[in-house]
Amino acid sequence: MRIGAHVRDDENPLSLAAELGADVIQMFLSDPQSWKAPPPHPRAAELRDSDVEVYVHSPYMLNIASLNNRVRIPSRKSVTQQVKVAAEVGAKGVVVHGGHVREGEEAEGFANWRKLFERQADEGGFAVPVLIENTAGGDHAMSRELDQIARLWDQVGEFGAGFCLDTCHAFAAGWDLDTAVERVMAITGRIDLLHLNNSRDEFGSTRDRHANVVGGKGTIDPDVLAAVAKTANTSVVVETAAEGQAADIAFVREAVAR
Repeated sequence: MRIGAHVRDDENPLSLAAELGADVIQMFLSDPQSWKAPPPHPRAAELRDSDVEVYVHSPYMLNIASLNNRVRIPSRKSVTQQVKVAAEVGAKGVVVHGGHVREGEEAEGFANWRKLFERQADEGGFAVPVLIENTAGGDHAMSRELDQIARLWDQVGEFGAGFCLDTCHAFAAGWDLDTAVERVMAITGRIDLLHLNNSRDEFGSTRDRHANVVGGKGTIDPDVLAAVAKTANTSVVVETAAEGQAADIAFVREAVAR
């Protein structure tokens, strides 16, 4: 099992991985609050040739499901741009949030996700897998509740869509973490990446506020998180405060080895 962290993109990501004892990293390729296309990565060759496994997180404002053309169209464009540069750095996947719609628009939102994959399939598919991540809140979200994920997978599963499970989001959405992996696998048949995050808020809060896996500031028992990692048996990324990431990685590595 490879275990690592989301790292800053303004420094050498491989140096940060070495400092953290990480054998997998996740990073942004561009400003996460901007529609701007990611530039070529200055260390693309080093990343591609490294033994460190790389994942990319797409910008936060992407909403593939949206019925608003001013949001959906640039979101689709951004996914293809992110995938292109992700392939250049040798990334194993590009994480994209499920997005949301307004009341009564759910069916069209799921259909919009299908259209993204259908259009790309006509061009040979994505060069790097798109990993859809579960979200913490939103009444009309595409991937907050398990039944919503099931409806989404009815639309995109046949195209090889990947799944990223976030433990903080699941906890905030009211999922039982003891059974989360099995229930997701029953729907998607896969978990490609695990975002192993503690939560600063209580169960079912719908608030997306991460805490370090260990350190006493989270509301999830670290042993529960370790059990999720062990059951998922996939690459693990902690998206936690930088000063505690090395301890988070060390704890998870030791716990899953027991």
